[in-house]
Amino acid sequence: MHTSRLQNIARIVLGAFLTFAGVSHVTFNRHEFLAQVPKWLPIDPDLTVILSGIVEISLGLALIFVIQYRKWVGIAAAVFFVLIFPGNISQYVNKVDAFGLNTDNARFIRLFFQPLLILWALWSTNALKKKHH
Repeated sequence: MHTSRLQNIARIVLGAFLTFAGVSHVTFNRHEFLAQVPKWLPIDPDLTVILSGIVEISLGLALIFVIQYRKWVGIAAAVFFVLIFPGNISQYVNKVDAFGLNTDNARFIRLFFQPLLILWALWSTNALKKKHH
């Protein structure tokens, strides 16, 4: 299915963003991401951060380079954004300072960006468009 030039640019930018975020998970921002892991998650927080970073790197690179399956990669990225949303909620509910979000208001506003990321992943890969036969 054809995507517009704007969609392709948006897909590549999202892929670069995810790749960078994934690299930062396993390197220089590891402590910040640890602060977001919900306490109720039954997995070691450090392992959670490392694995989510690997998934982000994989999704980011796939968004950029796996053009043939971009719709499915977009769906996978959207699902990933849904799955990590509890971390954002946990950061807000538990008043955890991380990534410069050191007020309740800042943490609350951030919650509204997750649905935008989901839509970005779906729109930029044409995953929202029905296939015509």
